[in-house]
Order: sequence, then structure tokens, then C-alpha cells
Amino acid sequence: MKTNIKKPDGVANLLQMLTKYKAWANDITFKGVMALAPEEIIKVRKTNFKTILSTLNHVYVVDDIFKAHLQGTKHPYTARNTETSPPLDELWQKTKVMDQWYMELAEKLSPEEWDEIITFEFVGGGDGAMSRAEIILHLVNHGTYHRGFVSDMMYQIPVGPTANDLTVFLRERALSGD
Repeated sequence: MKTNIKKPDGVANLLQMLTKYKAWANDITFKGVMALAPEEIIKVRKTNFKTILSTLNHVYVVDDIFKAHLQGTKHPYTARNTETSPPLDELWQKTKVMDQWYMELAEKLSPEEWDEIITFEFVGGGDGAMSRAEIILHLVNHGTYHRGFVSDMMYQIPVGPTANDLTVFLRERALSGD
């Protein structure tokens, strides 16, 4: 029996997997952070965004900025982070909604749409132009980079974070049959 259902191409499959990985890694990271003493989450440390909470907020802000770029809309940000961060539980809820939006986007775009160039202005100034696929790859890498900082801050407490590497995600995904 023939079907008219078009199987996603390799790039689409990869980007769908990467958005799922990003959501999975955020889930593990936030659950680990939520288990910390509240004062550790906001303790100022020698790192770029100063606290665990502010670092996680930065990741959310950048995701939101690029969501606006992908939608062709304006965003409210004048910097890559906000002056204050929302409470951890609120940020986690917002992050889950954001992750779901990116996973749904990855499911619906055609190969041609992945290749489409999105033009935008960087928050710090200057023109930007990236394909949708490049934006997703950037956001996955960006989140991984900053979750690494969060992991380092957790080791300083000392609390060992749960591994949130892509290889662990792929292993767990294979074991679950997904």
C-alpha cells in the first residue's frame, strides 16, 4: 500500500531529536536545581551570570529572543538577560512551555522551511542572518553550554548534578524504545 505521507528528511529528524534533547536536559537540570537549598540557587559565584538562577534565566531569555526572530515579531529585551530573574518555579514553568514550542516547531517545518534564512538584529547590536536550522542548533548548543556552568556551580556546593549529555539522552531514549 502506497502512502502520501512524506517522511521527514535527515536534517528534520536531527532537529526534532535535538529539541527533544534540549527539553530533556532542561528537565534534569531544573529538577536538580530545585532540590538545592534556596540560598544556593541565588548565591553569587565567580561566573558570568553570577547565580544559578540568573544563568538559567539567561538561557530562557535567549530562547525567547530567537522565538521572536523565528516568528518575525519584536521581543521586549534590551539585553541577553533581565535585571531580575523570576522565581525558580516560575522560570521552570516558562521553560517547559518554551521547550514545547520548539519541539512543536521542529515537528511541523518542511525541509525548505528549515533552510529559510531569518534576518534579525542582535540584542547587542548588529545584523544577524541564520537559517531556522542554524537557530535551533545554536539554541541547543547555547543551552548545553550554560547548563555546564550550572553543573559547575552545583559541584561547588558540593552537589553532583545528574548527567545531561546528549549521549545519556540517546541511551535513555533507546532503552525506552522512543
